[in-house]
Amino acid sequence: MGVPKKRTSRQKRDQRRAHWKATAPNVGACPKCGEPILPHRACPKCGEYQGRAVIEGKED
Repeated sequence: MGVPKKRTSRQKRDQRRAHWKATAPNVGACPKCGEPILPHRACPKCGEYQGRAVIEGKED
């Protein structure tokens, strides 16, 4: 197996890592209350998922 002869410079290391960025989550709107929610999860505010009440929501 090959062994590096020289140390990798900071520039080369950072160029290689330049595309390791995080992506923003896909956020949709709840059809009932309009609160932003993650896909395939119940709404934390009203507690609905696909038109059914599945959890107890936090009503203000």
